[in-house]
Formats: sequence, structure tokens, C-alpha cells
Amino acid sequence: MISAMKKLISFFWEISKIVILASLIVVPIRYFLFQPFLVRGQSMEPNFQNNNYLIVDEISYRLNNPQRGDVIVFNPPFSTSQRFIKRIIALPGEEILIEDGNISVSKNGKTQILDEDDYLSSSVETSGNVHLFLDDTQYFVMGDNRYASYDSRRWGTLPEENIIGKVFLKLWPSDSISKIETPNY
Repeated sequence: MISAMKKLISFFWEISKIVILASLIVVPIRYFLFQPFLVRGQSMEPNFQNNNYLIVDEISYRLNNPQRGDVIVFNPPFSTSQRFIKRIIALPGEEILIEDGNISVSKNGKTQILDEDDYLSSSVETSGNVHLFLDDTQYFVMGDNRYASYDSRRWGTLPEENIIGKVFLKLWPSDSISKIETPNY
């Protein structure tokens, strides 16, 4: 009887050690390095579909600044309890102009009209008229589905501190597993 009790205690002790060790490994990775994100809605179609399962890299922006074209997950300025996914279009210190379906960004007297052919169909038009100057901590973000995206064109700039991280991997559905690359402009 005592031998059976010792075996049972030993079994539970071994299980406890495994759970503690796994927690010590998984919890920091989940909360400080990478976290999952499930796409809800159509704002990033055709590149990201409703219910796509993504992995968000939370550490890169501690080492480097976000870049134009990065797909990010963030808390929108009007609701810190929600998480959105959008693409960075304009960077801190830039002027953005959206007019007649064209997007141009300017900084230090240099203007660039964005060529989004790497990730958008040429038939996609960007609606709205926007003319903003971003301060040193603001970003301008938009969804890839310009017709169905609730983004900076409607609610304004995104403060840097609201950015959670950069979308790193698409894991679901399994036939579309891929690393997410930042386009060149």
C-alpha cells in the first residue's frame, strides 16, 4: 500500500515538473515574443482571409522601427480592447496625400507615389481624400481591401505605442502556410 502511494506521489511530482517546465518555456514566448492572431473580417482580403491564423512577432519592433508595407496587429486608438490588422502606408514625420485613387507620401521635400502592385490588384482603387502630416510617433495604416476596411482614412493616425507587432507567419489554412514579407516600394 505504501509502495503504491509512493508511486502515485512520484507520478504526480513528475507531471508537475513537466507542467512547470513547459510553462516556464511557453509563457514568456507567448507573452513577450510571439502571439497568435485570428483574422476577423474582410479588411485585408485578398491577402488575408477571415479566420486565417497568424503568428505576430512582438520583438522585432523593440529592435527596429516598423517599415512601410509591414502588416501589423495593433490596438486601434478608439478601443484598446480590440485588435486590428492593417498595412503600414505612411511613417512618422511623413505627409500623406490620398487623392483621385492615388497615394503619395512626402518627407523632406521628396515625394513618392506608392506602387502597391506587389500585394494589390491593379483594379483596386483607394477611395477617400486625405491630407495629413504625421508626427514623430504616428503611422497611417490601411486594409488591403480598400472598400471594406475601417482604417486611418476614417479614424486617423495610429500612435506608435498601440502597435502590438508585425505579422510574421500565416499558419492556417494549412495550404497557405507562408512567411509574410514586406513589399519593396
